[in-house]
Amino acid sequence: MTATAIGQPLLTPLSIGDLTLPSRVVMAPMTRARATNDELAPTPSHALYYAQRAGAGLIITEGTWVSKQAIGASNVPGIYTEHQTTAWATVTEAVHQAGGRIFSQLGHAGAKSHPDHLDGALPAGPSAINPREKRLTPTGLKDTVTPRELTPAEITQTIADYRAAASNAHRAGFDGIEVHAQGSYLIPQFLNPRLNQRTDAYGGSTAARARFLLELLHAVTGIWDSPRVGVKLSPYWSGGTFTADEDTLARYDWLIGELNSADLAYLHLMGPTPPEDRDDHLALFSRYRAAYQGTLVVNVGFTQDGANTAIERAAADAVSFGAPFIANPDLVDRFTHGYPLATADPATIYTGGLTGYTDYPTAHPLQSDDR
Repeated sequence: MTATAIGQPLLTPLSIGDLTLPSRVVMAPMTRARATNDELAPTPSHALYYAQRAGAGLIITEGTWVSKQAIGASNVPGIYTEHQTTAWATVTEAVHQAGGRIFSQLGHAGAKSHPDHLDGALPAGPSAINPREKRLTPTGLKDTVTPRELTPAEITQTIADYRAAASNAHRAGFDGIEVHAQGSYLIPQFLNPRLNQRTDAYGGSTAARARFLLELLHAVTGIWDSPRVGVKLSPYWSGGTFTADEDTLARYDWLIGELNSADLAYLHLMGPTPPEDRDDHLALFSRYRAAYQGTLVVNVGFTQDGANTAIERAAADAVSFGAPFIANPDLVDRFTHGYPLATADPATIYTGGLTGYTDYPTAHPLQSDDR
C-alpha cells in the first residue's frame, strides 16, 4: 500500500461469500445505451469499457433485460438469448483477464415501459395503474400508459425469466448477479401499494407485496453454489407514485429484515441525494445497517472521504460509485495515490458511440523530476 492508501478502509479487502474483493470500491450499475444493434447484445466496446474498469473491487453491469417483455429503454442490452449470452461471455473474459470481478444486474421495467419498446404491446405491471412517468422512446419522450395487470401465470413466468437470465449470466462467466429492485421498475412497483392493488397472494399487505421479490430471489440464488446474488433497493426513492414517507420506510424495515434469510452476497442500498450534512446522510443508511446482518453496499453521492467515513463508522461494508467511474476508469488507483478526478462529459453519457465511453484516459504518477 502507498502512503496515500494507508488509513483508507475503502481500500481494504472484503469477502462476499467465497469471493474476495481487493477493495471496497464497487462500480455501480449505470445505463450507457451502447447496445445499438437489433439483438440488444453487448459489443466489443462493452468488453473494453468494463475491462478498463477492472481495478474496481467489484463491477456491477448496467441493468440488463431478463426477457423481451422486460424492455423499457433503447439500446440497453439483454441477457435472455443465446446470442446475448455469448456476447456477454466476451465481456466477462476481458474483465477476468484484466484481473477484475463482475456481476450482471438483472432488470425488468414493468409498467414503466412503453408500447414503443414492446412492438406496440402494452407493458405489464402488478396492477392496471399508470405510474405516470416519462419514458424516452425511439421517437421521443412520452408519457407512460395504463399497463396490463400481470396474471398469476405471467408472474410465475416472469420469475422463471429471471432464473433463466441468472443461468445465462452463470454460463457467460459472471461472478454473480444483482437483482435490480431500485427506482420505479417492476419489483418496486410490486412493493408500492399505490401501484400494487392486487387482491391475490401478491398484494394487499406488506408481506404479500414483497412475495414477488422474495420468490424471485429464491429462484435465482440456487444458480451458484455459494452466495453470489445481490439485490439493490432504494427505500428513499421519490418521484411519480413513489414517496419516501415513514410508511414506505417502515415497509422497507420489514423487507430488509426478511432479506437476512435470503442467502445474499450483499444488500445494495441506494440513498437520496446527500444533504450538506454528511452525518445525516450516513444516519439514513444506519437505519438499515441495524436491520441487515449481511454485507451492506451503499450508493449515491459519496466522495472518497465520505466513503472512508461510512466504512470506518461501520455504516457500510462497501461503497458503490457511478458517475466517477465514467471519466475515471482507474478510480481505485486515483483513490490510492491521491490523483485528481476527471469529470465526465454529460453530453456523451447515453449517445451510443465510443466517444465518452472508452476514450477517457487513466491518470499517471508525476515523474520524479517534476515533483
